[in-house]
Amino acid sequence: MWSGNRTVLGLAIAALLALMVSDPAKADIPDETFEVLGLDRDGDPADLYDALEWRYHDPEEGAGEGSQADFWDPILFSKYTNPQSFYEPPDKGKGSGRQGCVECHEKDTPGHTMAWKQSVHANLNEIRNLEPGDVRFYKKEKLKRVETNLIALGLLEEEQILSEVSCMDCHVEILRVGNADHKRDLRMPDAAVCGTCHLQEFAERESERDTLNWPQEQWPPGRPSHALDYHGVVEMAMWAALTEREIAEGCVSCHSVQNKCDGCHTRHTFSAAEARKPEACATCHSGIAHNEFENYMLSKHGSIYQMSGHEWDWETRLKDAYVKGGQTAPTCASCHFEFRGKFGHNVVRKVRWGFMPTPDIADNLSDGWFGARKEAWIATCSGCHSESFARAYQNMADDAVKAGLSVQQKAKHVIEKLYADHMLVGQDSNRPAPPEPLEDGAGEFFQMFIADGNNPSAVEVEHARGCRNDLNQLYKAVMHVSPGGWAYSEGWSSLVECYARVMDSDTRSREIAEIKARLADIEQKSEFSLLDIDSNVQRASIGGLGGALMLVGMAGLLLPRRRFDSNDAGDD
Repeated sequence: MWSGNRTVLGLAIAALLALMVSDPAKADIPDETFEVLGLDRDGDPADLYDALEWRYHDPEEGAGEGSQADFWDPILFSKYTNPQSFYEPPDKGKGSGRQGCVECHEKDTPGHTMAWKQSVHANLNEIRNLEPGDVRFYKKEKLKRVETNLIALGLLEEEQILSEVSCMDCHVEILRVGNADHKRDLRMPDAAVCGTCHLQEFAERESERDTLNWPQEQWPPGRPSHALDYHGVVEMAMWAALTEREIAEGCVSCHSVQNKCDGCHTRHTFSAAEARKPEACATCHSGIAHNEFENYMLSKHGSIYQMSGHEWDWETRLKDAYVKGGQTAPTCASCHFEFRGKFGHNVVRKVRWGFMPTPDIADNLSDGWFGARKEAWIATCSGCHSESFARAYQNMADDAVKAGLSVQQKAKHVIEKLYADHMLVGQDSNRPAPPEPLEDGAGEFFQMFIADGNNPSAVEVEHARGCRNDLNQLYKAVMHVSPGGWAYSEGWSSLVECYARVMDSDTRSREIAEIKARLADIEQKSEFSLLDIDSNVQRASIGGLGGALMLVGMAGLLLPRRRFDSNDAGDD
């Protein structure tokens, strides 16, 4: 299964262990990962990499196109969101050596080359020469750890050092000697390529699979997380059923952190300092369903960041950000990367509500699993606030989310009852089945993205895009300390408005159904059809004419009332 047969120098292992001991603040790879992989924490780093890489590329463990692959086809851009499945090297380009890549791309893609030249990858000797007083001094030990990993993997000689990490190392082969050809050799690096050098970070990120196992199976194991974010999307029937694949790529353009590392560490600088800033998270953690960035920026934390963040030293590692970096308020990274005083790339060890609130989470918050995670959050907040303040806020936040969930669920049940009673507009006359592999239902998530005829009805869209997202906005806002976002501007206030519109639709639909039922009853007792005006008028009978006139009156009741338009105010 996993290689494990490499001969690893004892000196390399000893050096790695010494580094781990000498850096106690370094985030541990969770015990759960070693247990799942069947490895010893103090074992061979090559075995750890082999195990992680094998699992990472295994379709049974979430790699690739997923179980719905028969229902969708990739487009040309898909090779960038999932390079391990779809990347094909370009036909153009000649063979070139290490320096030749740089010289050519200085002309063809100067932006890439300039970013690389300013990166740590291009300036490793600068890292080696750092003095202890420099906030970047920790990178000196990190570089030693990278070299130790490469020695263990047999990619670097014992006394050899890395002079730079250039195009060849990432896009062809680490420490490739000689020429490489685009069509034959070029690759688009995935997370496992980055993990060859950055084993610690790769293992931390991959450990999200092992530390998020919901006790009542509210979510599949390891989800929602960065480690399985692509897998989570491609397994959705809604995503697989989308015929507009360009729209589908909008989903996986964010849900591709599983496949590569440049969602946070943008190419070709791959700057840790950049990735520590809230804007690095904003591209994906924003919008109507998960507006974490907006809520953070509108919070007092975000206000301080916007006023003072330019004075902070972003080169300082997270654990020293407050003491050495001048940081005076939390950021996304300083809260979500932290767990019990250590910082790492596993950001789900405190997750409690998942992507969005659900009843089976709310009903089980007293479970010890949820309680332990809540205590971890309280400890995080207590780094700046008093423990009593942190506990009071977390309790308030939970209760606020549960209140919003109650309103959203009431709206959901109303729509489900309309569906069960066949009272949605066009339900029995113009409701095509959704494309495979979807199955029809009331107020389903797919109805935000797929429409045909009266599927979905307007009230279902109201719930899917309104109530559901209003609840999520409330949840994200209260957890990110943005009062208007959970109480008034968005969140609760918008959720109540959505519920009111759903109830209006339900009341109107049921009133119309009652009128139709009464008309049908009258029609059965009459000698004519109230719904057939022409035949009634042709009879020229008083009863027929009266019935027709009555029908016109009834029909008036059936017509939706014209909504008041403020632009009509004052018109004659």
